[in-house]
This record gives sequence, structure tokens and C-alpha cells, in this order.
Amino acid sequence: MAACVVFCSVCDAREHSGNRPHIVLVMADDQGWGQTGYYGHPFLKTPHLDDMAAHGLRLDRFYAGGPVCSPTRATVLTGRTHERTGVMSHGYPLRLQEKTIPQVLAKVGYVTSHFGKWHLNGIRGAGIPILQNDERRPDAFGFQHWLSVTNFFDMHPLMGRRGKTEGVFEKKRGDSSEVVVSEALRFLQEQLVKDPEALTFTVIWFGTPHSPWASLESDSEPFVQLSFQAQRHYGELVAMDRSVGTLRSGLQKLGIADNTLLWFSSDNGGLPNKDFQPTVGQLNDSVDGMVPLRGSKGTLYEGGLRVPSIIEWPSRIEPKISQFQAGAFDMFPTILDVVGLPEETMLPVHDGVSLCQLFDGEPSERNKPMGFRWNGGGAWIHGRYKLVVLNTKKSKQNKSSQELFDLVADPTESKSIAQEKPIIFKQLMREYVLFSESIDKSMRGKDYPLGRLNEPDPEPKRWASDETIYTPFRKVFEEEQKLLEKLTKPAKSD
Repeated sequence: MAACVVFCSVCDAREHSGNRPHIVLVMADDQGWGQTGYYGHPFLKTPHLDDMAAHGLRLDRFYAGGPVCSPTRATVLTGRTHERTGVMSHGYPLRLQEKTIPQVLAKVGYVTSHFGKWHLNGIRGAGIPILQNDERRPDAFGFQHWLSVTNFFDMHPLMGRRGKTEGVFEKKRGDSSEVVVSEALRFLQEQLVKDPEALTFTVIWFGTPHSPWASLESDSEPFVQLSFQAQRHYGELVAMDRSVGTLRSGLQKLGIADNTLLWFSSDNGGLPNKDFQPTVGQLNDSVDGMVPLRGSKGTLYEGGLRVPSIIEWPSRIEPKISQFQAGAFDMFPTILDVVGLPEETMLPVHDGVSLCQLFDGEPSERNKPMGFRWNGGGAWIHGRYKLVVLNTKKSKQNKSSQELFDLVADPTESKSIAQEKPIIFKQLMREYVLFSESIDKSMRGKDYPLGRLNEPDPEPKRWASDETIYTPFRKVFEEEQKLLEKLTKPAKSD
């Protein structure tokens, strides 16, 4: 295997901390790697994401933090693989002992805000407003302002805002993606009116295109040849793309676009339903050409982990396409580098690297392999090779199986080469075992200053069965569900 090369950071902000950028992180919910126009989707058009990709740094080999949603959200905020943070799977709560991006940025003067899906407070079930007495609401992790919901949300969302009287929620009208972008831009404008020199860190987490699907008729109309659900699914993506355009133009109108680092990604791979994924995804101008990725959301194959990602920062990054392997765990160290803070600002055990090295060139290889562990299985990517450890305990074999793939020669992961490459296979297995042992220590709290957990990790709850926090909300939510059913029910034919 080729030797890893260590690169020095080249972010200007380390030398000119007075010129730190505004930072906006945007994340889709269940958008698959191939669900963009710039990757050649056969019928979905995403002109605003396409334009962003054409003017920014397009990361063609970008990985989510895990194959489902909450894990990636935890990884984005902490720079650590999700099991280290207590977020074992979707709906698990983020530990209060974690150190997050907004906590760090707030200490150096950034105004921090969160808009949209949260899903780090240990509540499962349909998305409902975050409550003021929720112990793991966004401000517990450094967000000074928030307008958020627990989980997925669609048309006309009901949302919770920090500082509202308990039980008082905000009813919004319109597509959820457009709602949160509009609210975020309004908030940014308010901050800049108060202080034109203010620095802002904004997180916008869409509920799109997660089920249940609801979209404007005008957005779903181009997909009438598909099933009713697929029409709404793609309609949501159309609206989300439009909201990305609204966000970019809004930053221009506010006069901060040139010095704003805008980072778009998705939380996991796309859905397995053939209506929702193209048969083939296209990587233009890459070594891959036309490649269908194996797997989908919930798997450790490329289709479950690889997601679209773009970084746009007009005053700093020239347009380019990168094949460098990167992931959600790189966001925290990259942002630290951008604002000129040392890596030691993070917890001592973390899993990412700064991507500032990509702003000026294309490194030959990542200096830190990427690891994933989820649902009893795992994956380890070192250079061109990927190890997949499958959890087959529930099968008749009652044992794990391991596969090795060459992602350059076989991007579809169609044939394991574990037997053909025994030395590489054993090396990656050794590395993965060490990685897994490190996670086990993190899960016991060894990474925290006290070297232990302050409290046992709570199990996820469903808000409908929570007799303490969410009981007063049930009636309100039931009324909202009735409205949503009316909006999403197919019209009866005459």
C-alpha cells in the first residue's frame, strides 16, 4: 500500500484570525449520492446544487458519519465517529460531555444557531418541536439560538424556538426546506443589523427527502410517471434544491457571500426503493465514469455511506473537483483550521482531518484511514482499499464475515479480494480491530477529562410514550398529523 503523506494546513484564517468567515453547514436528510443533476441523474434536476458544485469544491468521495441519520449528526458536531459520542444509531442522545463546534466557536465570538432537524436528544418517532425543558436541546451543545424539531418534518412544520414559553410553538407555512432557509436568512440579517462585524455559525438541517413525503404539486408534477410516493419524494428534492438557491442568493444580498464557507452534504446514503435511486450515478470528469454504488441507507457499502458534498467559499476556494476521500468527521477539524484554532481544541480522541489542504491542491492520499462501526458491523477505508465487516450473528452461520474491496478498480464493490490480497486484508483487519478497541474505550468515557461517564447513556424514547416531557404535546401533534394526512393522501379519481 502507498505510504500516507502528512500535509500542513494552508487555511488563511490561521494567519489572519481577524478575517474569519461566516460558516453555514447545510445537510439533507436521506439524499442519496446519485440524487443530483451534476452526477447525471436521469430525471431529477438540481440547478442550484449544480451551480454550487460548479463554483465550489466538489467532493466526489465524501462519506457520511454513518449509514443512518443521528450518527452523522453527532459526527458532524464532534469530529468523532458516532459510537464514541453515545449515539449508537438513529434516535440515540448525544452525550452532554461531548465538545462541539458551536461550543468552541461561541467562545471566540461567533453567534451560533440551528434550524431544522435535530435528532440528537434521544427522541424517536415523527418530528415534533423541541421543548424548552428537553435536557438535550440544541443550546445544551452550544447553539445560542434555535428553531428546531426532534426528527423528520415536511410541509407546514410546527417548530420549537429557544426562549418560547413552554408549550408555545410556531406554525410555519410552506415547504419545510424553504421555511428553515427563510428563517435562517432572517436571523442572519437581524444579527448583521445589530452588528455588521458579527461572525455567524449557522446549521441548517433539512427534513428532506426523509419520509413521509409531502411536496407542492408544482414540484412533484415533473415526476407524474412515477408512483405517488416517488413523486413527492422527488418533489421534496426539487424544493430543497430551490432553497439552496435561496440561501446562496440571500447570502449575496446580505453582502457576506464572498466570505462565507457554505458546506452542503447529506446524512446518509439514499433509499433502496428503485423509484428513488437512478440505475446509474455519473461522476463527471472522474476515474469512475458511470458507477452504480452498492447498498443504500442502513448499509456499510458505498451506497449507504457516500453522499454528495460541496464546499463553497468564493474568496478562498477556486472551483474544482476532488477525488480525495473525506467525510463528516472532517468538518470539525476543518472549521478549527479555518478559524485559526488548534486541533487540541477538540477532545483528544477524534477521527477527522482538516480539509484545508484541498483548498489549494489535491493530496495523493489521506493521512488518516476512515472507520465506521454500526449495528454490529463495520468498515475501514485505507487508501484504495475498503474492509467491510458484516454482522451475521442473526444468520444461521452465527459468525461475522469480512470482505475486502479495491475501490479504484471496483467502485461497485462487486467482488471481494480478501483471498487475493491476504497481506492487505490482514493489515486492514488489524487496523480495524485497533479502531474498534479505541471506540470501546470511548464508549466507557475514557476520552473525557474525568476519564469516565458522568451518567449512564439513556436509552432512546418515543415521545408518544414519554410520560414526563412530551405528554402535553400529544393533542397538538395529533391535530398536525391529521392535516399532514390530508396533504399527502392521493386525490380520488372520478
